[in-house]
Amino acid sequence: MTPIVRLLLQRIGISLIVLVGVSFLIFAIARVIPGDPARIALGPNATPAAVAALRAQLHLDDSFLTQYGYFLGGLFHGDLGISLYTNRPVIRDIAQFLPATLELVIVAGIMMVGFGLPLGIMAARHRGRFLDHLTRIIALLTVSAPGFVWAVVLMLVFAYFLPIFPIAGRISDSYDIPSASGFLLIDTLLAGNFAAFGNALWHVILPAFALALAGIGQTARLIRANMVETYGKPYIEMAEAYGFPERKIARKYALRPSMIPSLTVIGLDFASMLGNAFLIETVFAWPGLSRYGVAVILRKDLNGIIGTVLVIAAMFLIVNIVVDLMVSFVNPRIRLAEGRT
Repeated sequence: MTPIVRLLLQRIGISLIVLVGVSFLIFAIARVIPGDPARIALGPNATPAAVAALRAQLHLDDSFLTQYGYFLGGLFHGDLGISLYTNRPVIRDIAQFLPATLELVIVAGIMMVGFGLPLGIMAARHRGRFLDHLTRIIALLTVSAPGFVWAVVLMLVFAYFLPIFPIAGRISDSYDIPSASGFLLIDTLLAGNFAAFGNALWHVILPAFALALAGIGQTARLIRANMVETYGKPYIEMAEAYGFPERKIARKYALRPSMIPSLTVIGLDFASMLGNAFLIETVFAWPGLSRYGVAVILRKDLNGIIGTVLVIAAMFLIVNIVVDLMVSFVNPRIRLAEGRT
């Protein structure tokens, strides 16, 4: 068994244990939230008999461990129960709403790396000068303000004062695109409708940029700090003494070693976007899983809450595994150390 495969199996095993722990924790928290889920689902005019029947159906009158046992039994069979918010299986709701959130997060992740990386490189190359100070100020502003604040600011500037971008939805109502994957940017290309692709891309830019802003600042600061440290290494000084071009030194000799400690933080920032998307999707009326999560929380839909949290936790763990594999691939010392354990 190769070290990479061994590392992958170890991370998967640890992730499964963490996922079970998360399920127990969120199940316990959901059960102690004030309010009767059956009464909330049926409304204030429901009869006591109807409420009692729904409580029995949801096993709400059983002990906590019995309820958790029923939940685990359904989870192992791919059943997360019925959502009291949509009256549909939670797994079907997740399948409908998750692609929209993943599309938003993936575009935001591309923006995070696409803008943050060049900003960090530029700041490191011009360290101590005007561009460095300007980049650090921009990075500090993006990190210090919450994402929903930037969402409102971007909406006011680029949708109200400068009506450039749309402010709601994933695509204009004039387009009817058959859903093959749930990802509109992919489905529009599969349908050969490039006008619809441009429209869907135009809709995702503003919410994705609002979601990515904090990550852009974090990436820029991290890359700059690691590259400035790398610039102090003897081999960088030797390359400068030999007259190597500054761009080549930055890209080949300073950036590559700096990416090793940066990958983990960038990957975790990407995974955290799944949780940060809650308010962004609400502000931009984005029909994704995070907006669905807000709705089920407000209605105390226990099955919907648990399903949403478990999916976000699972995606976070998957990203964490991918980042660990990337770091071990980039840094052979970590890979060899894992192989000896």
